Amino acid sequence: MLVSGSNTEQAAAANRAMILSAIHRGGPISRTELAAQSRLTKQAVTRIVERLLDDGLIMEARRRHGLRGQPAIELEIDPEGVFSIGANVDRDHLTIVAVDAVGTVRGRIHHERRFLLPDDFVALMSDALSSFRRRKIIQESRLAGIGLAIPDWLGEVPVIGFPPEYRRWNGYDVRGALEALSDHPVFIDNDANAAALGEIEYGLGTEIDSFFYILANACLGGSLVIDGVRHKGASGIGGEIGWLPVVFDEGPYAGSTQPLGEMFSLFILLDYLQQKGVTATTPSDLLELDETGRNLVSAWLRKVSVKIAQAVVNIGMIVDPEGVLIGGRFPVRLIDELLLYVHEEIARLGAQAPSLHRAAGSEDAAALGAAAIPLAHRLGLPSAEPEQRLRNPLGGHPLQAPDLVPA
Repeated sequence: MLVSGSNTEQAAAANRAMILSAIHRGGPISRTELAAQSRLTKQAVTRIVERLLDDGLIMEARRRHGLRGQPAIELEIDPEGVFSIGANVDRDHLTIVAVDAVGTVRGRIHHERRFLLPDDFVALMSDALSSFRRRKIIQESRLAGIGLAIPDWLGEVPVIGFPPEYRRWNGYDVRGALEALSDHPVFIDNDANAAALGEIEYGLGTEIDSFFYILANACLGGSLVIDGVRHKGASGIGGEIGWLPVVFDEGPYAGSTQPLGEMFSLFILLDYLQQKGVTATTPSDLLELDETGRNLVSAWLRKVSVKIAQAVVNIGMIVDPEGVLIGGRFPVRLIDELLLYVHEEIARLGAQAPSLHRAAGSEDAAALGAAAIPLAHRLGLPSAEPEQRLRNPLGGHPLQAPDLVPA
């Protein structure tokens, strides 16, 4: 039997990462508290803290008064210690954010563009990086890297309005294209996984350890988090709730089985409204509808809530997470309305289900999660995954994509 070992350098790096992670999640925190949590000696903690202070990654925030003896000095992550850039490209938009070490957005560039092609994506990314540098939003020397959140099979899944030229994404070396724009490391993950990571670090994940994240964007995605770590499954595609089979209850397709993503997504809603003679092409348009449009949206949300409720109940029985989160590009008001209907349906069923929540990340969830990836690697957080430095978007979809069915 082989047993993994460690040398002095590895142990020191692990201890440094442990202390930095504790400050990130628990700050403001004192050296004494760090020693108690880490089970290192106070002298060892002091040495690590001094090096982190010298590196500019943490700062002494204030003294904690009200206790006996010398007031304890509290430590926090220094917002200026490291920066990150995160991008989310999808079938209807490109969002790029620059954040500091505590996840505060310092700059945001958004393009509401449908079916953006690879060359245009790279050009817009180059412009955004230049803009962030020119406006001194980030310190280049402290940039941890560029994170990209991108749907797998982007150029393969036949969504509504899919143009033939969009297949250029198939096999496109997006990692190589981004690495050509910057000397900093590039990290890539699925958009739902990235959104879940953002929730782990900056959202409800700071309060609950296990949850299922439903990402409602142009298409539907999901990610499972267990004990604060994303669980991707044996083949790496765990959480693909958009392909969960559900049965149509009415209409010409009644009784047939289709993926949940063919019933619930932003594109499905916008297409439904168009069929009803209501013009809406972006999420913001959904907030400006007249009474007729609002009533149509409410009726659609109530209808899909039945299938979402069934999915939530099934997730609860199989995984038993502490909660199910719904986030993404749907306006907050619509997500809240959907949650209300889902709660009502679960109550009507008399079923046991995890608690339901609106995700904290909202419409920029995937971009913020993408920015969290380089930070996690730079700060040595448990959520950092080595494959993000090598991964490209998946191609060759393992499931046979069905023909599109009207909502």
